[in-house]
Amino acid sequence: MSIKIRFTSATAQGLVLAKVGHPQRDEPLQTSREVFRISENDQETLSVMFLKPFKNLTGHRFSHHASLDQHEMNAYAKAIFSSEDGLLEKGQEIAKRLYAKSNHPNIKSGDLCISLIKNVEVNGELVQGLCILKSESVVPFLSISSRNGDLRLSTEQGINPEKIDKGCLILDHFENKGYYVLTFDRSGTDSRFWVRDFLGVVPVTDATFLTKKYADMAVAFLEKEKKEQPQTDDSPPWDTKESARDAITYFKENEKFSLQEFEEKVLKTPEAAAKFAEHRSKVEEEQGEKLEDSFHISKKGLSTAKKKIGSVIKLDTGVEIHLKPNFAGQPDSVFERGFDEEKGMKFIKVYFSKDRTNP
Repeated sequence: MSIKIRFTSATAQGLVLAKVGHPQRDEPLQTSREVFRISENDQETLSVMFLKPFKNLTGHRFSHHASLDQHEMNAYAKAIFSSEDGLLEKGQEIAKRLYAKSNHPNIKSGDLCISLIKNVEVNGELVQGLCILKSESVVPFLSISSRNGDLRLSTEQGINPEKIDKGCLILDHFENKGYYVLTFDRSGTDSRFWVRDFLGVVPVTDATFLTKKYADMAVAFLEKEKKEQPQTDDSPPWDTKESARDAITYFKENEKFSLQEFEEKVLKTPEAAAKFAEHRSKVEEEQGEKLEDSFHISKKGLSTAKKKIGSVIKLDTGVEIHLKPNFAGQPDSVFERGFDEEKGMKFIKVYFSKDRTNP
């Protein structure tokens, strides 16, 4: 189900708006009485703002334990895609569903925008999309206006497009498999509420998802294993990252992932392979789906795992040495550790070919 999405020709056509309070705090739900039509002058700007958060996200799909026909969000999307006339009614139903699911005390009230998007390019074909955005905070902004030949400054409260808290984009693609859904939650803490309780989606197990999941699992597992091994005072501070770097190197240098080959080249011992299998089983249980043992590697799925293997060496003299995730080569090839007898202090010597501080 790996797909290519482009927003070049996509445009937002109409909006259903809502203010979603918190039912446990007796805050009301207010929804649009009619569809707000976007003017041609605002269409391009709003379309870019609405769709910008959905670049480079992994795909999800609607899932129901019995049948997709019983999945509310899937049914709402299907009705809107079938007839644009259903945008207001089904948009109101979506807002009601979000309100009903907002019972946890940590969930914040906010403003909801539901927009029908036309001409999203998916694998070379133009399809419809349904964009749902929730903003949980307003920010002050300044406005300078002209009045009676003079300029005046006023302050207003509004939504910052760069800080939309939660969102999803449902694409009219793979209808029979639960559509293709892109989703995000900036807070992270309430992702279960947004992804599972409200949207009811599960990840699409395509190449990008599998690469990201296995790479993240491997980095987390190998660093944990390394830290649990006995360390001496002379152990390099970057030593716990070495095995994780080997895992990332495997993904970078190979076109296809094979669990058996990964066990032989990266995990190396039967004991480590057995422990990794236990770790993988826990992840599979949490997501409710078994991970494949073989798949084509997606290079863009490595980004989050690579970020996790950066090291920071903090010394008691106030000096910090940052080893970036994209560090090339082995640490021992550029670092030298030792002890200066005259000063009675440890030292780290760094070798380099070029100082890039001032290009």
